[in-house]
Amino acid sequence: MKRTIFPYLVLAPLILLLIVFLVLPILGSFVISLLDYNPLRETGNTFIWFDNFKRLLGNELFGISFKNTLTYVFIMVSINLVVTLLIAQLLTTLSSNKWRSLFRVLLFMPCVAPLAAVSVIWQKGILPTKGGLLNIFLSNFGVAPINWLGNASVLMPSLLIVSLWADIGYNIILFISGLQGIPQDYMDAAKIDGAGPIRRFWQVTFPLLGRTFSYVTAMTLISQFQAFAQFSILAPGGGIARAGYVLSTYIYDMGFGNKDMGFASAISLTLFLVILVVTLIQQRVNRVDWGY
Repeated sequence: MKRTIFPYLVLAPLILLLIVFLVLPILGSFVISLLDYNPLRETGNTFIWFDNFKRLLGNELFGISFKNTLTYVFIMVSINLVVTLLIAQLLTTLSSNKWRSLFRVLLFMPCVAPLAAVSVIWQKGILPTKGGLLNIFLSNFGVAPINWLGNASVLMPSLLIVSLWADIGYNIILFISGLQGIPQDYMDAAKIDGAGPIRRFWQVTFPLLGRTFSYVTAMTLISQFQAFAQFSILAPGGGIARAGYVLSTYIYDMGFGNKDMGFASAISLTLFLVILVVTLIQQRVNRVDWGY
């Protein structure tokens, strides 16, 4: 009997934390989404049921932010996975442990700094039209100064660059861990069979990296759907022509700007459902037999 109860006793604190910090906030957000709720209003916070969700259907700003979010996430995740996997592969081929460790530290350093602080550095030091380090560098090649944050056509690429620079360290470390877990015998056998570096990567390395790649993909998708700090600082209010307006900033504007917490909660739940679908897909992919 004690052996049966003991695992539940060990898990009880974790389950309690999960309920307090995840389940209850989601339920609370759902209840608020059914209200015409203003936190500064003492009375009149009445139930309007699903009217807040109905407002989403014909809302122009929701459409813009949803489209921008999907565009940002798709491009960011695609570039992130390719770049981080390539860098991780290159680092694992370095023969010197000192150089390998140095590059790991340098690439991971941006992840240590708060994203808000990183965004301010890019806003004030790297991306300004006049005196920005990026424009100074490009001027050496005859490129005219670019208004990175004030031009709708380059605002999203600017945000992608900042996000990529600040985020790649985590995925590089995860990919390196996965690459180091691949038995060297497989690589040696492929070399004996005459496989070149590219063929070895696609036929040996990548299939054996399947679980790691699946996990990194899902976690990157989830984190990028929730991206907020860089958009809030570099593109306040969505920036020029709302080119940088995403769901996270729309939620903030509705909840804390307009004090329309009910509508903001409805948007939050919509974003939660999108992330939930991604998580369920990840769970499904985890059931795939990767062959090792």
